[in-house]
Amino acid sequence: MTSTVPNAVQHTDAAAPPITMFGPDFPYAYDDYLAHPAGLGQIPATGHGQEVAVIGGGLSGIIAAYELMKMGLKPVVYEADRIGGRLRTVGFDGCDPSLTAEMGAMRFPPSSTALQHYIDLVGLETRAFPNPLSPATPSTVVDLKGESHYAETIDDLPQVYRDVANAWNACLEEGADFSDMNRALRERDVPRIREIWSQLVARLDNQTFYGFLCESEAFKSFRHREIFGQVGFGTGGWDTDFPNSILEILRVVYTEADDHHRGIVGGSQQLPLRLWDREPQKIVHWPLGTSLASLHGGEPRGAVTRLTRTAGNRITVTDATGDIRTFRAAVFTGQSWLLLSKIDCDDALFPIDHWTAMERTHYMESSKLFVPVDRPFWLDKDETTGRDTMSMTLTDRMTRGTYLLDDGPDKPAVICLSYTWCDDSLKWLPLSPQERMEVMLKSLGEIYPNVDIRSHIIGNPVTVSWENEPWFMGAFKANLPGHYRYQRRLFTHFMQDRLPEDKRGIFLAGDDISWTAGWAEGAVQTALNAVWGVMHQFGGASDPTNPGPGDVFDEIAPVELPED
Repeated sequence: MTSTVPNAVQHTDAAAPPITMFGPDFPYAYDDYLAHPAGLGQIPATGHGQEVAVIGGGLSGIIAAYELMKMGLKPVVYEADRIGGRLRTVGFDGCDPSLTAEMGAMRFPPSSTALQHYIDLVGLETRAFPNPLSPATPSTVVDLKGESHYAETIDDLPQVYRDVANAWNACLEEGADFSDMNRALRERDVPRIREIWSQLVARLDNQTFYGFLCESEAFKSFRHREIFGQVGFGTGGWDTDFPNSILEILRVVYTEADDHHRGIVGGSQQLPLRLWDREPQKIVHWPLGTSLASLHGGEPRGAVTRLTRTAGNRITVTDATGDIRTFRAAVFTGQSWLLLSKIDCDDALFPIDHWTAMERTHYMESSKLFVPVDRPFWLDKDETTGRDTMSMTLTDRMTRGTYLLDDGPDKPAVICLSYTWCDDSLKWLPLSPQERMEVMLKSLGEIYPNVDIRSHIIGNPVTVSWENEPWFMGAFKANLPGHYRYQRRLFTHFMQDRLPEDKRGIFLAGDDISWTAGWAEGAVQTALNAVWGVMHQFGGASDPTNPGPGDVFDEIAPVELPED
């Protein structure tokens, strides 16, 4: 593991199967489903060419549209902003176009094996991401309470950090059967995964992350909890997650979602854009050379303003131009709150319990600011100490996390001056990009008093606050204690045979619907669930040798807690 406070104990047996996002809530092998030569399934010829609305052109929406197109349906993609959603890569005005900034998703774990299927499919490359103390990071500085520690490995940090690491490991073992679950996930031992997780869900659904720490003998020290919150594990401090359900955190550590991260060379937005343009070689009904782009004349339709049910239990979509179309099925992949605010919706679209689940969705804010620089000057050595001039930085100052990104010693580079969450993100909201940069440079100047960062900046900063983006309500969903039942309703919505007949036809997918919010793998998995649901509605079926998520649902369904 690569972190300032290492994650829980790892299996060291080289022959052990790799960890993947196989559960724990719904242990279905999406990667095997995608890789099977039989494909995802097929629909009757009577459905070929029929339109299906796909609302939202983020990763989940584009994958759903791509797979439905391959089955012979005609997806009609609606996108209010730009293709990519939170896979958003931007450049810097007036700078080398190779310099880019990842405003949303920027690092992906190898355990995201369904996501990797699509990365490989479109021919993208990945490389190690410079997280704290990872092998791709030359050095890390941890700066807390005005005291800085320079480290190239965990052993370079004071003993208290190793004590906190040991406390976290002990906490996971004692309170969450970490090693047992890790082994079961590696071996894809479905009965054991379900046995462990059902007990944990029943016991921990009402517990916060912070409460879980406090209940552990290993974390009785407030000082240890404070350091853990500020420095955390994997990608940095996790105190912004302290109010969230501990179940959210366990999903991350069990599946190593916060470890061994890789970035997509050239930017993550290339993935949905390449899928948009891709002409699949195996496609039903449509001629070879068909792509999502060609079906749409190059551009998706615009923002959806109204969703209603109409005669025959159809879904009627009105867009910003006033165009009205009616569909036999629709897939909604945007953030759920849009259905409560920006989009005028018919109450009959969903059962009341699903509306409640959407209303109770909790979003985490997030902000970033990047600047382009002339070269990776941080690799220069200090003549006195022999240390790197500047390092990947974790701090309790306003910047919180600073990442250094380069393509080689003699090329222009990029600094993510600050990456923050929740309350830390809201502190930046009133400030312009230039004002944000000034505050960040001041904070970093206190950590690196002999480094003139400003002299290396070659362009204007670019920034994002996801809670302030017009078609977003925050960076991503994060369940609070007691929200498990709500999340289960949303995730299982694709199993529409269980819904009243007048509540079928629109399928939820995307980050909000996933058990692993904030990770692109969840967007992929819920897209595939929706694809299965639409296929099923059109009278189609999976190949018997490659059953889909709905075909095996009853065997692996998420834990169902009592409602009384």
